[in-house]
Amino acid sequence: MPIPSGTAAVDRTLLRDDVYRRLRDAIVDGTFRPGEQLRDGELAEWLGVSRTPVREALLRLGASGLVVALPGRSTTVTAVDIQVVRDARDVVAAMHELAVRQVAGRLTPQDLDRMRDANRRFAAAVALGDVGAALDADEELHRIPVAALGNQALEAVLERFDPLIRRAERMRFGVDGGTSVDRHEQLINLIEAGDATGAASVAFDIWHSLSADDPEADA
Repeated sequence: MPIPSGTAAVDRTLLRDDVYRRLRDAIVDGTFRPGEQLRDGELAEWLGVSRTPVREALLRLGASGLVVALPGRSTTVTAVDIQVVRDARDVVAAMHELAVRQVAGRLTPQDLDRMRDANRRFAAAVALGDVGAALDADEELHRIPVAALGNQALEAVLERFDPLIRRAERMRFGVDGGTSVDRHEQLINLIEAGDATGAASVAFDIWHSLSADDPEADA
């Protein structure tokens, strides 16, 4: 397994959640590719932690469907399963629909400004063809209503299934940038106006319309 170059060591008091997020993000952004073997000893050395939090993180990643552990063999990054991505997309769309419905008319002016700022950065990244920055801005925008709602069960569902969608989107960035920017703005305006039904419908459509085609079909 090739370990990324550069200094990646972190404080040895790194929390288990931080180890999980670092490994999750490395899979989502393609640092670790489908089919690649992940050895806990090498990962622990890379992160500067013991093997215990790494093993725990790998178990969590297995529950999310990002890795699979075979008895007597190393843990392996899973291939992108299109049906699994579609199923995850449906669940994530429903969660965002629920969150937006609940917070419509309740977000602060600061929350709305942050959503609009994220959408501006999304638009700029799309114009530059910067896939990573575009998807990061998109995630930031949609996380604001979720965070404002504060439903821990909903957040747990998104934490489990959202990475599957994000990985597929990063591997094949098929978003219609102009349309997405407009729909984001429509979503923000409906939330601001307190139109719970309209905002929820747009939120669901944004997520449910995400491409779930084979991300490597054009490779």
